[in-house]
Amino acid sequence: MALKKTAAQMVADARTRIEEIDSAEAITMLDDDNVQFVDLRDPRERERTGFIPGAFHCPRGMLEFWVDPDSPYFKEIFAQDKKFVFHCASGWRSAISVATLQDMGFDAAHLKDGFGGWEKAGGPVEKP
Repeated sequence: MALKKTAAQMVADARTRIEEIDSAEAITMLDDDNVQFVDLRDPRERERTGFIPGAFHCPRGMLEFWVDPDSPYFKEIFAQDKKFVFHCASGWRSAISVATLQDMGFDAAHLKDGFGGWEKAGGPVEKP
């Protein structure tokens, strides 16, 4: 069965309409109190590879519910007046996620190269 749209096409479409931040720029934003990094990866990924210091963990499956103030699962962190930078491992999940958030009316950006790019660029990593 052929899909109407592949995952790669969804990512490419999302990237045409969202803000992408490369790892080098993101590293300079780490100490900015007005920026909140959000890690969408699975808990096992975080345990295995570590995480960006200070990043809030929001499993991808809960994102829309945690961001929506009308949801019973809403998390107050998303009510803060900050720049939210979402990331996953490679930038695919976060691209689609940020496009979805944008459709909801929630302004956000994503780490273009994901956590892997962050590590390659020499970004600090905290281990659990």
